[in-house]
Amino acid sequence: MRGWLRSYALLVRWTLLRLWSALPLLVGIQTLIGAGIVVGFSFLVPQADAATALYLSTGALTISLITVGMIAAPQVVAQQKMSGTFDHQRALPVPRLAMLAADASVWIALALPGLAASLGVAALRFDLALRLSPLLGPALVLVCLASVGIGYGIAYATKPEVAVVLSQLILFVALMFAPINYPAERLPRWLADVHDWLPFTYMAQVVRETINVPATGVAPLPFVVLAVWSVVGLAVTHRVMTRRA
Repeated sequence: MRGWLRSYALLVRWTLLRLWSALPLLVGIQTLIGAGIVVGFSFLVPQADAATALYLSTGALTISLITVGMIAAPQVVAQQKMSGTFDHQRALPVPRLAMLAADASVWIALALPGLAASLGVAALRFDLALRLSPLLGPALVLVCLASVGIGYGIAYATKPEVAVVLSQLILFVALMFAPINYPAERLPRWLADVHDWLPFTYMAQVVRETINVPATGVAPLPFVVLAVWSVVGLAVTHRVMTRRA
């Protein structure tokens, strides 16, 4: 365990140094995305009621997390593959799980400014009365892990060009055709049924219910579903890394 923790700490440092020149840009983009989604959607619904305001506000947080894990992370991995950094990283004499944990930790940390911006702007723009749950922290971490697990699974298992296209497709679906900023009842029935098997609905639900706890309490099912997606995504990534190492 001591060796694993030492490898993890060194890998976190190495990842930060590798991304050092891009960190200000990544943090700035995440902050703008988090705040911009709230403001932008408020223009579409200028007289939003309390329910709509809650969906738009928590949806902005969810989109911000998805952007980090499923869009930014796969594109960085794609660039590493094309530059040869990816092969060098796989050759390092460190545990594969420590490598995944280090990458996930860095991307989760990068998501924090966007989360703070989204929540702050949403509270000011919509004058929300929030009822935060103690499960908010675990919910955000779980959404991050699921996003990173899926994003890395795609990036590691596919060619760089395919990973970039799929990451852009995910963003398009999340913004327009996923029940994140609006209820699932507004979708065609077949599309709502599809989202019962995808993580987007559950990501939005855990964020929404832990930021403004409903009278019925926080539902456990979304936590279970996201935990499964996290394990599957990270397992696929670990399998690919091990098989190709």
